[in-house]
Amino acid sequence: MLGLLAKKVGMTQVFDEDGNLVPVTVMRVDPNIVIAQKTEEKDGYNAVLVGVDDEKKNLVTKPYGGQFPENIAPKKKLRELRDFEKEVAVGDSLGVEVLEGVRYVDVSGVSKGKGFQGVMKRWGFSGGRRSHGSKFHREPGSTGQSTYPGRTFKNMKLPGRMGRENVTVLSLRVIKVDPEKQLIMVRGAVPGVNKSLVFVRAAVKR
Repeated sequence: MLGLLAKKVGMTQVFDEDGNLVPVTVMRVDPNIVIAQKTEEKDGYNAVLVGVDDEKKNLVTKPYGGQFPENIAPKKKLRELRDFEKEVAVGDSLGVEVLEGVRYVDVSGVSKGKGFQGVMKRWGFSGGRRSHGSKFHREPGSTGQSTYPGRTFKNMKLPGRMGRENVTVLSLRVIKVDPEKQLIMVRGAVPGVNKSLVFVRAAVKR
């Protein structure tokens, strides 16, 4: 699996190779430092551990800081990449060149939080009639039974907290890659607020 940790910058529009104006989401790849390598013989599987964003040493606990080599500063965010398809060594810095030649990517991130919402916004309920005299507009309606078992079942679609969940958007087309500025531009929306951390990997279905 080829992947990188990146930061969502925001949205803009660029011209593609055919001269069409395309809306894109821009992601910046800060140096992904290889922290450790896991092998089949020692750990039971092959993986590469990468980290981004330096953390202050006085804020790092000894158990957490013990996994970092002496010449590598502790990182705020870590990600384990199983079956990494390129040869790397501990201490290497990875950038957009890892995804060179990849035309489609999957992007994972934490979606925007929307707070407590009703069933119409949260689940797409149509609601009741808006005509004169109707007293049923935006309510969820009946949720249980008057006879056996006489209760509301679990996982009913009801009002509640919406958003702030792990979301993966599949098969976003890569429009442009800027190796100098370490930017990746993809067509479509990416989960999360601006400046949030996302995980970009080569698309699994393309």
